[in-house]
Amino acid sequence: MNWDQIKGNWTQMKGEFREEYGELTDDEIEQAKGEREQLVGLISEKYGKAKLEVQKELDEWVNKR
Repeated sequence: MNWDQIKGNWTQMKGEFREEYGELTDDEIEQAKGEREQLVGLISEKYGKAKLEVQKELDEWVNKR
């Protein structure tokens, strides 16, 4: 699966994403709409992680799907 597919299926993917990153609010997840860069920024801010680390995590998350 790639990010275009994630964005296209975001309504279905939100639940899985919420399980992985539970500190993000429903509103934050909804507003991101599967946009990778927005998600990277949100996760980086909420979890105090470097953007490169978050990008790697998200790529791994996508590859699992």
